[in-house]
Amino acid sequence: MNESKNYLNILGLATRAGKCTFGEEQIIKEIQANRSRIVLIANDIGDQTKKKLTDKCKYYHVPYFFIDDRETLSQAIGKIGRVAVSVNEQGFAKKLNELLSNINRG
Repeated sequence: MNESKNYLNILGLATRAGKCTFGEEQIIKEIQANRSRIVLIANDIGDQTKKKLTDKCKYYHVPYFFIDDRETLSQAIGKIGRVAVSVNEQGFAKKLNELLSNINRG
């Protein structure tokens, strides 16, 4: 497995540990409640949802990354048709941030 997919393993672990939130409205609630540590957004998300999530992240200073498509995201978390996920635990978020920052720079 190449390095760029390591974040999917971390995301899977975070999901199984119950540290993730799914669904646009729930994610926005987590961001506003200051519980969201990082938001991952599928790169094939709809424009309106994308704007809503990124605006909230920017306003509340929550880091966010665009990742693979919804298929890959859904597979990693074992839930069908997901376009975004909020990770609400600092350890997982820190590791995801490191991995994704390296990918996006590389």
